[in-house]
Amino acid sequence: MKFKRIFLMVLDSLGVGEAQDAVNYGDSGVNTLGHIREKCDLFIPNLAKLGFLNTLNMDENTNVDAYYTIARPNNAGKDTLAGHYEMMGIISNIPFKTFNENGFPIELIDQIEKVTERRVIGNKCSNNNSIINELGERQLDYGSLIVYTSADSDLQIAAHEDVISPEVLYSYCEKVRKLTLKDEFLVGRVIARPFTGSKGKFKLNNAGRKDYPVKPSKRTILDDLNDNNYNVIAIGKMNDIFSETSINKTLKASSNIDAINKLTNIMDKNFTGLCMVNLCDFDSLYGHQRDVDGYAKAIEELDVEMPLLLNKLEMDDLLIITADHGNDPTFKGNDHTRENVPLILYSRNFKNPRRLEIQDTLANIGATIAENFEITPPEIGMSILNELE
Repeated sequence: MKFKRIFLMVLDSLGVGEAQDAVNYGDSGVNTLGHIREKCDLFIPNLAKLGFLNTLNMDENTNVDAYYTIARPNNAGKDTLAGHYEMMGIISNIPFKTFNENGFPIELIDQIEKVTERRVIGNKCSNNNSIINELGERQLDYGSLIVYTSADSDLQIAAHEDVISPEVLYSYCEKVRKLTLKDEFLVGRVIARPFTGSKGKFKLNNAGRKDYPVKPSKRTILDDLNDNNYNVIAIGKMNDIFSETSINKTLKASSNIDAINKLTNIMDKNFTGLCMVNLCDFDSLYGHQRDVDGYAKAIEELDVEMPLLLNKLEMDDLLIITADHGNDPTFKGNDHTRENVPLILYSRNFKNPRRLEIQDTLANIGATIAENFEITPPEIGMSILNELE
């Protein structure tokens, strides 16, 4: 075992340029990090020192503290599950459905109303804050369900906690998840969105959010880690992404900063295994909202936290920083974008950090983790553990 602890940080949607097949997704020319940098005067000296900005052009930088490269997506689709599944060694050739243009089919809405015995309102693509402020009062008055999609492959259901308790909302989402396992309605996730407040001041209860994803179709490296008595720790929505599969400690997070704070607390613990954290604000608050300035500020806020994170690493720890897809805030629409992702690997004992060859799949991340802990390698991906010196 080369590293006792591996920390995997996923910067949700922070892609670094169009993938080879971006044209097939209508995403030619996208570049989340690149276009944010063009529009804003990004000041991220700590991330730059890790080679983060060099992933944009894959230029060589000999004055870096980490190994850096990019990884190309292979799984079909450009959603959260496709990227995370690929990281953990699962091939997914069928993209999940999206319903951004016209909302969900009336056949599905009818079935939702039947199984929940509640009227459905909304049924369109929207961001979370906009739709609860638009329809929150109506939901309070009539006890209906606000159903919408975020432009991802998801079906979200929002309800005020004074009318429908989070527990009841969760039960509705479980029923809707079963409905949406049919091929014609197959979304990656059903998401419960309880909210509170009054007219003009409605607020999502992010801590009460609960995701119901499609369960992994095959075993992942998380299963083998757990079977071999390693710790598998999930911070943020990681637990929901993998349907609680083989994760033995979960910490919810309400924001990027909250997730980072929980990560730093975990770093103080003595354990052996994998800790995964997803920083979802990049995607949900800024990418889908096409908020370039907000996205840039969030990257800079992460940069401020990096020295603390790096200093908390032990000599036999490895930090991996990557992303799951893109969400270029300068691009048309509100959907994810098909992009390569950055791959940064940092350890305090590295002697020769440098640029690595481009990785052909995100699965190389999982394969590297698997080799480090001497467990069964995933069916896809090649480990780069031996390159880390």
